[in-house]
Amino acid sequence: MGRITEDLIRRNAEHNDSEIFSLEELSLHQQEIERLENVDKWCQDLKILYLQNNLIAKIENISRLKKLQYLNLALNNIEKIENLEGCEGLEKLDLTVNFVGALSSIKILRHNINLKEIFLMGNPCADFEGYREFVVATLPQLQRLDGKEIERSERIKALQNYPVIEEKIREQETAYCLKRSKEKKEAERKLQEEEEKEKWKENKSNPGFDGRWYTDINNTIPYSVLQRNEKEHPEIEENKVNKKTPDELEKEFWEKPTLYSPESRLETHRYLEKQRNKEKSSDKTKKEKPPRTLITADGRVLNINDPKLDFSLKDDEENNQIVLDLAVYRFMDTSLMDVNVQPTYVRIMVKGKPFQLVLPAEVKPDSSSAKRSQTTGHLVITMPKVGEVITANRKARTHEKNNEKNKLQQKKRSKQIEKLEVDPSKYSFPDVTNIVQEKKTASRKIKATSPVVPCAEDSNFEDNPEVPPLI
Repeated sequence: MGRITEDLIRRNAEHNDSEIFSLEELSLHQQEIERLENVDKWCQDLKILYLQNNLIAKIENISRLKKLQYLNLALNNIEKIENLEGCEGLEKLDLTVNFVGALSSIKILRHNINLKEIFLMGNPCADFEGYREFVVATLPQLQRLDGKEIERSERIKALQNYPVIEEKIREQETAYCLKRSKEKKEAERKLQEEEEKEKWKENKSNPGFDGRWYTDINNTIPYSVLQRNEKEHPEIEENKVNKKTPDELEKEFWEKPTLYSPESRLETHRYLEKQRNKEKSSDKTKKEKPPRTLITADGRVLNINDPKLDFSLKDDEENNQIVLDLAVYRFMDTSLMDVNVQPTYVRIMVKGKPFQLVLPAEVKPDSSSAKRSQTTGHLVITMPKVGEVITANRKARTHEKNNEKNKLQQKKRSKQIEKLEVDPSKYSFPDVTNIVQEKKTASRKIKATSPVVPCAEDSNFEDNPEVPPLI
């Protein structure tokens, strides 16, 4: 059941900064409102009030709206025009497609001297013989009825025939009232039957064949009791034989012929409300899924990717760290993500959905960092490893060892003093011209210029003292 609450009025008063005390126009159409209330207390400055397409059965609680000029109550369940005397500024009244059968109730509108236009089409009274003449003669201040202008000649004829027309209207009203009383009784009877059926179904769903509890399961049900229940509730056997699906029951409800009355409108409203409640309950049961298992009972961490995001896990051996690149949506707000790094796994909650990955090595959670790319939106998590890796980076270490050996050799060479080799018999001072030359070339030249001293062991050697030495 929809009600006119302060929150509802404020939500429909956005054009007035949600202020209701100075509100001049209010639209509450299609809100399933069944009772007109509280408007005259909170919005006394109203000039226009829209209440069409609701379930309002009575005009009430608007007599304080002195400034009200236009009242729209089309497509409601109103059967009588009443409680409008206090609306002194009322100029237009719309009661299209209601259930006004008491046409003589329009006499109260004589006090609304500013009333210029009224709509009553679609009501049972609009089918009465002499309907238009009676309204025109009863309300002399009217200028238009059902969108058609009232001419002067039409008003004169209506006033001349008013006594005869009034008697006809009263007769038709009494006939309609008798018909409506029968319809109301029939609707009440159907409503009671439906309530009894629902109670029986609830009792049937409880343990026990008749809704009562039994402690002895060996007791059999007496045949007389079964027979009595079948007589009192024959529809149970029919339901046993003819079980209908929900779609068939819904089709049967909408195809069932009914009279257009306030009761049928309320019945349709209640049926739709039940269907909505069922859908909500089913949605809740669907949404209430069991919690996702992230870690098993034996402590084993599972790999989970509920957000279904692409990712890459890189083992950076040079920097001794593990890098996770998660392809998060580019325009997703960072506040919708929660990162949790543990020594053996990493978990990221993306909009409530878990992404969990087991790491290949133990990491340091306190030294880990998470960054978001401004261009791609990817989430990059850097996790340093615990300790040094023994098996990895062998090539790099051998290369480092070779470099260290080379450095030591160079240091040893730099400490050694290189000396030039010269023949003291030929030169009393060193040859400065050959100092800048390379060692190899200098040694070659020295070897080439050094005299060949013959060996004494040679058989052909003859030492002649008279021969001068070679220069």
